Amino acid sequence: MVVQTELAVIGAGPGGYVAAFRAADLGMAVTLVDEAAKPGGVCLYRGCMPSKALLHVARAVTEAREAERWGITFGEPAIDLPALRAWKNGVVAKLTGGLALLAKQRRITCVRGRAAFADASTLTVLPGSTATGEEVSSLRFEHAIVATGSRPARPAALALDDPRVLDSTSALEIERIPSSLLVVGGGYIGLELGTVYAALGSAVTVVEMTDSLLPDVDADLVRVLARRMNTISTAVHLGTTVRGLVPAEEGIYATFAGPAGGGGTAGATDGGRREWTECFDAVLVAVGRTPNSAIGGLDRTRVERDKRGFIRVDAQRRTAEPSIFAIGDVAGEPMLAHKAFAEARVAVDTIAGEDAAFTPRAIPAVVFTDPEVAWCGLTQTEAARDGRDIAVARFPWGASGRALTLDRPEGITKLVLDAGTEQVLGVGIAGVGAGELIAEGVLAVEQGVKASDLAHAIHPHPTLSETMGEAAEAFFGQSAHIYRPKR
Repeated sequence: MVVQTELAVIGAGPGGYVAAFRAADLGMAVTLVDEAAKPGGVCLYRGCMPSKALLHVARAVTEAREAERWGITFGEPAIDLPALRAWKNGVVAKLTGGLALLAKQRRITCVRGRAAFADASTLTVLPGSTATGEEVSSLRFEHAIVATGSRPARPAALALDDPRVLDSTSALEIERIPSSLLVVGGGYIGLELGTVYAALGSAVTVVEMTDSLLPDVDADLVRVLARRMNTISTAVHLGTTVRGLVPAEEGIYATFAGPAGGGGTAGATDGGRREWTECFDAVLVAVGRTPNSAIGGLDRTRVERDKRGFIRVDAQRRTAEPSIFAIGDVAGEPMLAHKAFAEARVAVDTIAGEDAAFTPRAIPAVVFTDPEVAWCGLTQTEAARDGRDIAVARFPWGASGRALTLDRPEGITKLVLDAGTEQVLGVGIAGVGAGELIAEGVLAVEQGVKASDLAHAIHPHPTLSETMGEAAEAFFGQSAHIYRPKR
């Protein structure tokens, strides 16, 4: 069967379904191709949404335990894993079902299968999730958008075929609560899932090969989270690598190489570093993600990939093949759903003949741990690397009445400002609910707001959002809740 379509969208994740919906709203004939029965992609099925559902549960469990400090005792929470999984899966089902309905209402043709390029204007679609070679349809398109997303990376040294070795997908199934869990990778995925399992009762050990959790995030923001991780984890090993994993009946043995005094069973010492081995009930490998750019027949087009596998695109998200666009994880970092949303709009508007370009000043990033860490725009780390002349204003949450009523005074809100104009170039927040607060920072950076604008904007009291205005007031030495002697 040959189908003619104006726009073919490959992949129904955040970028893909938003592109399909926007194009349909503009009157285009759209065909959406994905291996799943309903739209949603990794974000809804195996990423953003199930992980946030579980993080909500983890926070509830943690608060129940912490309530004793407030004079309320609940007793140790009892965890019903089947019920927990059913609730999490119910959230996913509602979201994906809603998207399927929206696609139907927009009269989008949804094709289930795996797409491959026959040429720069034709796709073949193979049935199901495996390429059997049986051609179920051929799509002739005027334009195509590749939105195939990414998958968990698995280094060769950690590629052990054992159900006790998890990646982000299998970890979200919560099949059991391991007595001890090694988390390999101190990035946002590892820390989020480590937070979940620690709250559910696992003894969590985190290993990160760099000298800091959340590499490349500003140190003052990371410190807020690091203090918490050191409290809820059995151990956090920085500057440490995992040399290999060995399965045994009693668990998975991991061999580490890290700074002397890193813990575990003593081993060889070499120049201040040592090797040691520990046994874990399960291991979570969370060392990043790899773009799903190995699309069949892509070499029959002029589409190019870089050395990391990302598809090269221009500001309009167009590839070297004029009829083909790429968005989301497959088109480069940061691998964030909201970045894919924005790219989808740009690509579709370009196809529709509009003058569009993807040139954001601030793409927010949020680590949904407890506490959360969020930032947007220019960071101090980037400013130092690039030699930018900046000023930094901070407001500690210990001076926030709302933070104290929540018993969460460990946070911080900071502004990265142009030293000459006082324009807000970046915002960083670490603390409970930081992901909800960062939106004001995004708007400030995108609109070129100055510190005085934030200081004069009236924020509701008592709220954590006040910390944004207080940080701006602190820059001028005028914060009511921070005393700084005059020089």
